[in-house]
Amino acid sequence: MRADIPLLAFRDVWKTYGAGEAQVHALAGVDLSIRQGEFVAIMGPSGSGKSTSMNIIGCLDTPTRGVYDFLGVDAGALDRSRRAMLRNRYIGFVFQGYNLLPRTTAAENVELPLVYRGVAARERRALAMEALAQVGLEGRESHTPAELSGGQQQRVAIARAIVTRPTLLVADEPTGNLDTARTHEIMDLLTNLNVANGLTIVMVTHEADVAEYAERTISFLDGKIASDTARLEAA
Repeated sequence: MRADIPLLAFRDVWKTYGAGEAQVHALAGVDLSIRQGEFVAIMGPSGSGKSTSMNIIGCLDTPTRGVYDFLGVDAGALDRSRRAMLRNRYIGFVFQGYNLLPRTTAAENVELPLVYRGVAARERRALAMEALAQVGLEGRESHTPAELSGGQQQRVAIARAIVTRPTLLVADEPTGNLDTARTHEIMDLLTNLNVANGLTIVMVTHEADVAEYAERTISFLDGKIASDTARLEAA
């Protein structure tokens, strides 16, 4: 069950680059909130503000002014090290490029975030195996990225993102390198993680058919939210 308090919220968030005549408002007074357990797609043309929003949501950047509230904390006011702690504890990331270590097995790639946390080797391996099973890669634990298809590599990347059991998954064009069939497989997987595990997902995509998997789509234009639409479920 979702809490009444949003998982994350923007309150009059601005992000400004440059100064004087060269000043650009990447975000211009954005207000939004996302509840725990939602699956939200973020869309918009290049320069619309969607990537800037995702960077702030993922605690990779901070607002120039305004408040970014994450789990009741003004994350935008935290220093770099505290944002990193918040990010590492609560947020998982999936990117268009799989960002896997090429000479490292699937299991070892998935274990990496746990290494940074100082988790013991035996527990790391058990958690990695569990995460790989969740994404349908039983039996592929010892394969290197070169021995896996693009879709399987993205599954490893998703397993790495969820092995720490994050509260929020940030997915940046997660199907951008995949063909149509693999795209739908990955989107079905993300949907299942959202529904079965209650994982909150915020996903940037430029593909309308991919956005349709989300229950809500937020479209940006010129640094502002142009539309915020919930999907109507079939009766």
